[in-house]
Amino acid sequence: MRHLFGNRAFVLLMVSDFMQNIGIWIRNMALLFFIMEKSNHDPVAVSLLTVIEYAPIFVISMIGGVLADRWRPKRTMIWGDILSFLSILLILFVVYAGYWQAVFAVTLVSAVVSQFSQPSSMKIIKRCLPDEHVPAATALSQTSMSLFIILGPMVGTTIYQAFGLQASLISLLVLFGGSAIVLAFLPSSVDEPSENSESTGSFMKDLKAGFTYIGSSRLLKVLLVVYVLLALGSGLVQPLDIFVITERLQLAMSSVQWFTALEGLGMLIGGVLAAVIAGRVKGSYLLFAGLAFLGLSTFVEVLSQWPILTGTMRFVTGVLMAMAQTVLMAVMMRQVEEKFIGRLNGVMTPMFTGMLLIGSGFTGWYMSATSIVVVYFTAGALFLLSSFISMKLPISNVPVQEKETPVRVETAAEA
Repeated sequence: MRHLFGNRAFVLLMVSDFMQNIGIWIRNMALLFFIMEKSNHDPVAVSLLTVIEYAPIFVISMIGGVLADRWRPKRTMIWGDILSFLSILLILFVVYAGYWQAVFAVTLVSAVVSQFSQPSSMKIIKRCLPDEHVPAATALSQTSMSLFIILGPMVGTTIYQAFGLQASLISLLVLFGGSAIVLAFLPSSVDEPSENSESTGSFMKDLKAGFTYIGSSRLLKVLLVVYVLLALGSGLVQPLDIFVITERLQLAMSSVQWFTALEGLGMLIGGVLAAVIAGRVKGSYLLFAGLAFLGLSTFVEVLSQWPILTGTMRFVTGVLMAMAQTVLMAVMMRQVEEKFIGRLNGVMTPMFTGMLLIGSGFTGWYMSATSIVVVYFTAGALFLLSSFISMKLPISNVPVQEKETPVRVETAAEA
């Protein structure tokens, strides 16, 4: 771990990510409560906010990935924070002017910007860290994300309820402005492309080359299948969590937060463990164990009528899934050529989100036609299937930290 914290670029990137994530949670919670108040708890207005937050993933993600591969990552991320800063200023203006409905449009701008920043951050990590340090770096990133799952909603809610919308938005200005300043101190070397990483073709050629690259890689195709099954299963069970708590465990609806917190705590601990054992355990073991246990725990959760058993399953699942996600991210970061990172992110993100939403949209009807036990067993079967498919990944016999030869294809520009 010492080698990571001794890397200036990585430390600055982690500080920036921390500020951005805090800002995103404060923004999401503040706008949610604000719109609830202004619309008199109109479910249409609330659902529209959710659609606006998800829509850019489908519409912009692939375009953002291609452009992130073509643009300088440091400059892209700085401009992303500047645009987020300006969008918050615009929200302040429209709120003071009384046009609260304009908040939806400004939120869309902020959501679009994030589709460019994320792949740029991955490119910087790829450039500033050697392959053997990537697993520990992704584990730390996973730990940070888990921490925000636990603390983010609490921080956002506390600031809004204690100080109101104005204070929430001003804190966002400080966070996004501070993030841009931090990124400005990144070494200029992160904007210098490595050998054969710059694009020389047109936008459409680069887009086509991205799909060709994914189609030519057995690893990426298997990875996509694992992601699809994982997202579909998650979509089936996530909306029904509250029914497990109220119907199977006979607890109050408010108890949902404690089981969610247990899973988040497990993910936090799992991320730390993954960082510590990176390079000592084969990646395929962690991935298979995480996915397989997720399937088995899904069966147990829906059958359990004991809160302690259900809570234990949630916690252990969080630990193993954090480790599995670390393996998946590390494999993508190490195996994918730098110039294709943005395009891969542009395919994986909307595919995962799309299958998650399909599962969520289908699960209500499926439960009405069958039962919650059938739905959970279906999801568990999908998770188990993904665990067995994950064994087909080329990482099966390779430790997490061992170097591998990245997949490479000839792009249209090079042809």
